[in-house]
Amino acid sequence: MRLPSMSQPFLLAPIAECPPGPPGAQVRLAVLGARGVGKSAMIVRFLTKRFIGDYEPNTGNLYSRLVHLEGDHVAVQIQDTPGCIQVQEDCVQVLDSLSRCVKWAEGFLLVYSITDYSSYQSVQPLYQHIRKVHPDARTPVIIVGNKADLLHARQVQAKEGLQLANELGSLFLEISTSDDSQGVCDVFQYLCKEVSKLQHAGSTDRRRSSIIPRPKSPNMQDLKRRFKQALSSKVK
Repeated sequence: MRLPSMSQPFLLAPIAECPPGPPGAQVRLAVLGARGVGKSAMIVRFLTKRFIGDYEPNTGNLYSRLVHLEGDHVAVQIQDTPGCIQVQEDCVQVLDSLSRCVKWAEGFLLVYSITDYSSYQSVQPLYQHIRKVHPDARTPVIIVGNKADLLHARQVQAKEGLQLANELGSLFLEISTSDDSQGVCDVFQYLCKEVSKLQHAGSTDRRRSSIIPRPKSPNMQDLKRRFKQALSSKVK
């Protein structure tokens, strides 16, 4: 089965919207990775619970939906990105083309396929690019090894993904988009929670910094005491 061109917003109508949530509750996510690792399939799986394994190469779709997050409705925007990331000499130029998306997003999924070692090699330069744009180490980044059901074609061992995640200070998970809808949902839900916590911490910091401390009123008794001490020292 082949979907219509990915340039068309073919998912916007079929996905049922939730009731409107509180204004301002919005989370912006980006899914990055090499071509063919299953980024679009992951997003569709999360939003619709359906798995569709054959896609036209996408040009970078933005999906917007209201989702349930710990009892609240949160507006989640997910930016899918073209699979143009390759480990090659002009890799920096390729990464620069994604800078606008990286600046926009607040949380990131870095996806590779366990059946494609080159896609695994793309993760570290992507992570480094994110950290250049978002130096704050609290910006959540999750490394995902996709296609975990294809063990017979595995090129990247789980311990390699875990080691890379430990080196980069990120969370690591292996999932199968085709076989495990709940696993995909858990990844996105966790990332949404981490972004929401960071937003809450940022708003708290801004409120604190906006409060100008009131200057302490002078203690009149203390001033009289110091004045008397100064006079007595002059008399002596």
